[in-house]
Amino acid sequence: MAQNMQNMGQENGNAPPYVRDKRGEFLKGHPPIFKHSVDPLQADDRLRAIERQLEIAQCDDKEKDLYASRQLQGAALDWWDSFHFGRTEANPITWAEFCSAFRSHHMPVGLMKLKRKEFLALKKGSMTVAEYCDKFIQLSWYAPTEVDEDGKRQELFMEGLNDGL
Repeated sequence: MAQNMQNMGQENGNAPPYVRDKRGEFLKGHPPIFKHSVDPLQADDRLRAIERQLEIAQCDDKEKDLYASRQLQGAALDWWDSFHFGRTEANPITWAEFCSAFRSHHMPVGLMKLKRKEFLALKKGSMTVAEYCDKFIQLSWYAPTEVDEDGKRQELFMEGLNDGL
């Protein structure tokens, strides 16, 4: 039957509509499975890796929640089931809500503040410029309002460099 429908579309000069397999594209990138981590920064790294794959697959909010939650197992899946079950709103969970809830559960607020302070105090010191740049980029994730504009980001970067450069 499907073959007949496809042939009919071709006979009329209409090509069958192309349907993207976003889930297949998402999984093709091998997004990590997350169960539990003793290191909260590892939980955040996993979430960001999943988020990158969702962006590549061009998923919408509903698909992001659906696909990302399927990458959770063990204790992380228990958290998700509890979070999802405990919601009283009829509206679907947005990706921003998912990320916020995930981070607030898996990453203590104190750690986020510590990483932000570490970023703001970052100096090149004995690091090479490349090492400093890598560290700057890595830690800037924890201070989004300080680097939300290119000028602010450049100023902070330059402040951390040695005077001799």
